[in-house]
Formats: sequence, C-alpha cells, structure tokens
Amino acid sequence: MISNQKHNLTYQLTHELGKAIVTGKYKIGEGLPTEANLCIEYDVSRSATREAVKMLSAKGLIESRPKKGIKVLPATNWNMFDTDVLGWILSSNPSLSLLKSFTEVRAAIEPQAAALAAVNATNDELDMIEAALKRMKEAEKGLDDTLDSDIAFHTSILKASGNPFIIQLSDFISTALRVSIRYTNKTKGEDGDINKHAYIFQTIKSKKPEKARKAVQEILDEALELINSNL
Repeated sequence: MISNQKHNLTYQLTHELGKAIVTGKYKIGEGLPTEANLCIEYDVSRSATREAVKMLSAKGLIESRPKKGIKVLPATNWNMFDTDVLGWILSSNPSLSLLKSFTEVRAAIEPQAAALAAVNATNDELDMIEAALKRMKEAEKGLDDTLDSDIAFHTSILKASGNPFIIQLSDFISTALRVSIRYTNKTKGEDGDINKHAYIFQTIKSKKPEKARKAVQEILDEALELINSNL
C-alpha cells in the first residue's frame, strides 16, 4: 500500500512538473528549484521527488547534475514519442506548426501502414477496422464518441500493418490524434468523412495496397492543406 502511494505521488509530481515545463513555467536553460524546495512546494517526500526528477530526465525534459542543480533542456531534447511528453505539449494549446509537423509524420507512416494492412491484415484485424468504422457511423447518430471512434479506426490500421515498428507507434499516434482530429473537424465544421474512411477499409479488405495507400494519403493531404491555410 505504501509502495503504491509513493508510486502515485511520483507519477503525479512527474505530470505536474512536466506540464509546468512545457507550458513555460520553468524556462528552458534555467534551473528548477532544488529537490528540497520541490518537496516543500509540491508537498511530497524526498524519495518521490528524486524519482520524478529521474523520470523527467529520462524523457529528455531536464538534466540533473550533482552540485549543478536541475536544468530545463531545450525542446529539441524532449522525447516527442513519449506519450506523456506529447500529451503535456498537446494539452497546452499546441501551435499550428506543431500540428503540421505531427500530420507530416502521419503522412510518412499511415499510408504505408494501410498498404501493409492490405497485404498482411488477418481476419480478426479486418474485423477490428470494420468495428471502428461502425463506431464512426454510430457516432454520427450520437450513439458513440466521434473522436474515439475516429482514433480507433486509424490506430486499428496501424495494428493491422503487421510491422512491429509501426505497431509500436500506435500510442503515439493515438495521443496526438486526439488534438489534431479535433482541430481539423472544428475548422472544417464537420466530423470525419465516413465515406472516405469506408473506402479505405474496402481497399484494405480487397487487398489493394496501392489504392489503400492513396486513399489514406488523400485524407492526410486534405488535413495538411487545411492547416497550411490557417498558418
């Protein structure tokens, strides 16, 4: 019980400090308070503080050295593929340039994932994609969550690719999609296009990799065009 409590306090402090760093409370290149002062400020134990500092160091947000204190590192050092780091950034009103960069990453990954899914997807994985598509249709009627079902559709294609490296990116893509899809849908004034998603599923189910690749690419090109028009 005590161990779980310590773990929860460490995780909570890691999140609070992480959000404070990405929102600029603690400036890049400047120092954080000492571990002793962090204990007082956040009302946690020294051991929990020390573990939180280690976690943030591993995520690339800070550097802690004996006698030199804790220094906030530049954003180029941050592990953007860490879902915690990405979540903190995206929850702090991310810039359009960041959303553009993320969509460019999607464009480099998702069309290929769809092409691979058209070749490699098992029957169970096809069922998973189809189930997500049905959820999107239900969401149009108010019977499911629009955002969750859209994310489920895109991540199910990643998982059906059969490529372990692409599959490992599912959590990263899912975390960022929660913001980027919300933005593009709000800007367009509509939710995800069901017909285009249904076509993607059909190209995958029919084992047409090039058509699957092109169909996903078209959706992402539209998203990039939308973002670019508002930059």
